[in-house]
Amino acid sequence: MGLHIDQLDFDLDDSLIAVRPAEPREAARLLVLTLPPEDVDDGVSMELSHRRVADLPELLGPGDRLVLNETRVVAARLHLTRRDTGGRLEGLLLERIDAECWWAMLKRSRRLRPGHVLEVRGPSDEPTSFTLGVEEIASDGRVRLRVVGADPCDAEPMATLMEAAGRPPLPPYVLRQRRDLGEAEDDPRDDDWYQTAFASEAGSTSSVAAPTAGLHLTSPLLAEAASRGVETVRVSLEVGAGTFKPVEVEDLDRHPMHRERCVVEPDMWRAISRAVEARVAGTGRIVAAGTTSVRTLESMPTIVSPETAVTWSTDLLIQPGHRFERVDALLTNFHLPRSTLLALVAAMVGLDRLHLAYREAISHGYRFFSYGDAMFIHRAVGRSLH
Repeated sequence: MGLHIDQLDFDLDDSLIAVRPAEPREAARLLVLTLPPEDVDDGVSMELSHRRVADLPELLGPGDRLVLNETRVVAARLHLTRRDTGGRLEGLLLERIDAECWWAMLKRSRRLRPGHVLEVRGPSDEPTSFTLGVEEIASDGRVRLRVVGADPCDAEPMATLMEAAGRPPLPPYVLRQRRDLGEAEDDPRDDDWYQTAFASEAGSTSSVAAPTAGLHLTSPLLAEAASRGVETVRVSLEVGAGTFKPVEVEDLDRHPMHRERCVVEPDMWRAISRAVEARVAGTGRIVAAGTTSVRTLESMPTIVSPETAVTWSTDLLIQPGHRFERVDALLTNFHLPRSTLLALVAAMVGLDRLHLAYREAISHGYRFFSYGDAMFIHRAVGRSLH
């Protein structure tokens, strides 16, 4: 029997859901959760302090490795019109099949059938020349879409479509909260807001959700960390829409965890190997920026010294009881209740501490979820979190 999902529940007033990031990014608030040294950890005690993300370099030190997920977010949210009826649909591209074809989830798609053609609307809802054909509707409601009449000279027609007509794939709760506040769903600044400052320009992964802890980190902040002897290590985990999938079972062990693709280049692989050695020797910590970096690190296959990029797929579900092999500290946003992301944080700190920290954040008006504030979890002494 795994964790009962009710143990990951909490109440949150909608007013604390952030609809835009702090400006500048590093001005976001940072709740620092300091655990006692491992050899005296009673599983309950901790220290909480209130800082800013700009203070993060002060919490790091020589020999620490800060692991970033450099995946790039693609403009995967589309507004569409049915050619036959004129009916409007909104969709999110979920998973790439090939250069012309993706699986998508579409709102108001119950009457769609294979063969239907969808016209793509632009960022300002203007008509475009792009059309998509419905090829298949899966039993789980996903729709397979293919670009119709693609330019034969275009090697990546779906990427071209997204660049021209796609919108940032903001989480549904951000769009809903904006509507409730009487604001427009889309803000032109989201193109920059919902992308990390270090996203790879030509990376091997593309994501339909942002690695949100990384949204706080700016180039000057990372440079300051480097000046303190902190090494930055980059990995890629392709964040899928499954990261927002609610847990619909009582026993977390029975939750069908989504799979996500990871890629680590050879030089970064060697850097992680050195970091693990230093971690064991007690001469440096591995600090993960975000839960996606944690899942990448904790799911790495055993390869001694790869010559080419290592690619694998992970459906690792981290919950209390997990033994962390490559992570000592974590920078993370505040997560949705009853979510696998919250279970991962609980695995690091314990359920009692998790709820105490979240109550502290709520009582002090921290902003929650993707555009919200952050939490930094570490030990008083640089040792592994078990």
